[in-house]
Amino acid sequence: MEQTPPSILIVEDSQVLREVYSGYLATEPYRVAAVETGAEALAALARHPPHAMLLDLRLPDMDGMEILRHVGAQRLPTAVVIITGHGSVDLAVDAMREGAFDFIEKPFNARRLRVTLRNALERQRLSSLLDSIQETFDRDRYHGFIGASLAMQAVYRVIDSAAASKATIFITGESGTGKEVCAEAIHRQGPRREAPFVALNCGAIPHDLMESEIFGHLRGAFTGAARDRVGAAGQADGGTLFLDEIGEMDLDLQTKLLRFVQTGSFQRVGSTRQEAVDVRFVCATNRDPLKEVAAGRFREDLYYRLHVIPIELPPLRARQDDILLLAEHFLQGFAAEEGKAFQRFAPATAALLRDYHWPGNVRQLQNVIRNVVVLHQGETVDPEMLPPPLSEHLITPSRATPTEPAQPAPAAAATTTTPDPGIQPLWRVEREAIERAIAHCDGNIPRAAALLEVNPSTLYRKRQAWQSGEG
Repeated sequence: MEQTPPSILIVEDSQVLREVYSGYLATEPYRVAAVETGAEALAALARHPPHAMLLDLRLPDMDGMEILRHVGAQRLPTAVVIITGHGSVDLAVDAMREGAFDFIEKPFNARRLRVTLRNALERQRLSSLLDSIQETFDRDRYHGFIGASLAMQAVYRVIDSAAASKATIFITGESGTGKEVCAEAIHRQGPRREAPFVALNCGAIPHDLMESEIFGHLRGAFTGAARDRVGAAGQADGGTLFLDEIGEMDLDLQTKLLRFVQTGSFQRVGSTRQEAVDVRFVCATNRDPLKEVAAGRFREDLYYRLHVIPIELPPLRARQDDILLLAEHFLQGFAAEEGKAFQRFAPATAALLRDYHWPGNVRQLQNVIRNVVVLHQGETVDPEMLPPPLSEHLITPSRATPTEPAQPAPAAAATTTTPDPGIQPLWRVEREAIERAIAHCDGNIPRAAALLEVNPSTLYRKRQAWQSGEG
């Protein structure tokens, strides 16, 4: 696609100089506009900020510095080049402090103006690119998602790109990874955000009622159909229809769904009339769809019709950097809801949360934090407050473990071998190595763990075991 040429605004009260500067830029690939007064400049900035502005500080109706400050205050994406006369260099330096890119001292030739503007435009382009990259990679919340990990940034970028399209999106991922959150994010990011979002869980509806739930029915169409009913397809007209756990749908209904996806029309149960709707389809499953196709449980033609833009949601164990972010969010929310004082996680608790493999993903983490908040009191979540199975990862040591073995070696063994005075018990070697590493890192356990190439939670657990055994 052809790019729009950069726009340049010349703000100069002298008509002759406006024409000269415009002539200097006539051979450049720019869209050039020129105004005479500060008021005209502000109006032009309000309509459409240019990529660069050539600004004379001495204007008939206001000081050009006011315009420069306006650009900075509004954070406009405009690079400002100041025009100054002899003896006004100090004023130009002040303008640079206010955010001007550069200044040109009168008189100047065409080459100086062109080079300065090219540099200003390139600086502005790089600044905009940096802002865009930072905006993309610094998001830790996105339409209901919480997560700043690279895995989630990739998901956000796909949604950004696909949301405006009508193309069908197929979401996969383990249970509890947030497939419905993803579907809602797609809807809210796109142009249909003001229209209905209708979610239907195909795994929670009896098979004999599924067709009616999707397409609706007429009164008397089957036993219990006491009145006409609009199904999810009709409710979602103009918006988004999300079919969760679509792999649970039986093959006969898959055939009707395929026709609906292809034509945009359907029949209610008990009706012979075709109804047309404008629906954006999003579907999801926690199964491997290709394995379902190979097993004959999912129509291949429907799969390829729906699988236009795939989004795979990462499991929580692949988002380790997000675990504490999510846990803190849940802790704050549940503490407020339950009227509790919880504010933080103890370091050992945080390490356990980060280290756990979370087979139930975000949903399991949410349930764990709610359990803690409901059943306990305090401001800090300590490790012993965690419910099973996380509590099973806490080590309850023998009192003798940190110092000496609980039982002496059998006398018979002593008569058959002579101990080497340079050999120590393995537990003692391990403890000394850990304590040396922690001391070397000035008590910074995560850094010590990195040097030892183990998880911080391992060091927290072992230290807790030693302290408990010695107490």
